[in-house]
Amino acid sequence: MTIHYHWDTPPTGPDGIEVAPGILWFRLALPMALDHVNVYALDDGDGWTIIDTGFASQKTRDLWTAILTGPLAGKPVHRLIVTHYHPDHIGLAGWFQEQGTELWTTRTSWLYARMLTLDEQDRPSEQALTFYRRAGMAKDIYEDRAASRPFNFADAVAPLPPGFRRLQQGDRVEAAGRTWRIEIGHGHAPEHAVLWSETDNLILAGDQLLPSISPNIGVHPNEPEADPLDEWLTSCRYFATLAQDDHLVLGGHKLPFTGLPFRLKQLIDNHENALDRLALFLEEPHSAADCFPILFKREIKGGEYGLALAEAVAHLNHLLATGRVTRTLTGDETWLWQRITG
Repeated sequence: MTIHYHWDTPPTGPDGIEVAPGILWFRLALPMALDHVNVYALDDGDGWTIIDTGFASQKTRDLWTAILTGPLAGKPVHRLIVTHYHPDHIGLAGWFQEQGTELWTTRTSWLYARMLTLDEQDRPSEQALTFYRRAGMAKDIYEDRAASRPFNFADAVAPLPPGFRRLQQGDRVEAAGRTWRIEIGHGHAPEHAVLWSETDNLILAGDQLLPSISPNIGVHPNEPEADPLDEWLTSCRYFATLAQDDHLVLGGHKLPFTGLPFRLKQLIDNHENALDRLALFLEEPHSAADCFPILFKREIKGGEYGLALAEAVAHLNHLLATGRVTRTLTGDETWLWQRITG
């Protein structure tokens, strides 16, 4: 079986699409290359459970207000489940909490989001600049970043008050007349919660299981030696043991789909093939930024550059961890990576 899409077009504005009894799908705009995020409302009878929120912006708050008073019929949102800590998913959690909604998420998601909203910076930290130099960031981009205010988490995430309810592997959640089992994935984000229905064939997948695009697997300045690609591949292989062809995957981006076993194989194969291409390329030493054409097969520019650099480092760190490459620090503080032969 291949991937099959059950809707040709997404919902627009405050209008939702009922993807299953008691479950509404909405789409919110994002000001970036990936220009949308999907959110879901689960009808609990006397109120709603919401899955993810979009960015904290006036435009998103206005749209949520229209959704709450329109399709959600003015019933209260008593629970918000956030799949992971990225701004397009947790951005308005604090806004909902101010209205009496209880936040449910994993501990790591809450800690990361809470910490990052409090860590506002006017210029990149020295640790970040060191990371950029060691990754071989293009000189003009480096100089611009060094002199500019970086994106701050608080730019897109409302303040998070203390307090949340923790989700863990194997927990059960009752919502929309179903029992959902929490399955935890890693790699794209630590402790990413996936809601796996035990009542029917639905999966609320966040960014862990997406069609047509692969979630960014990146290494960042806060943990430059991390190997998130190992975590990602391990999670994909675990989810492959649970996946069935008829599972309807309701993801955080793109369209709902079936064909999850095929998609998981694609996701694994895509990264393993990229690792093999990269190892061949590294017969001669190169920086992480040099690897863009090999990994992405297209020109990287504009807002894509930072995510591409993070993903290139992730693949190189995995090759290093698995003993396929070595690295040498040059006089200008750039890591040069080279394949181990023999």
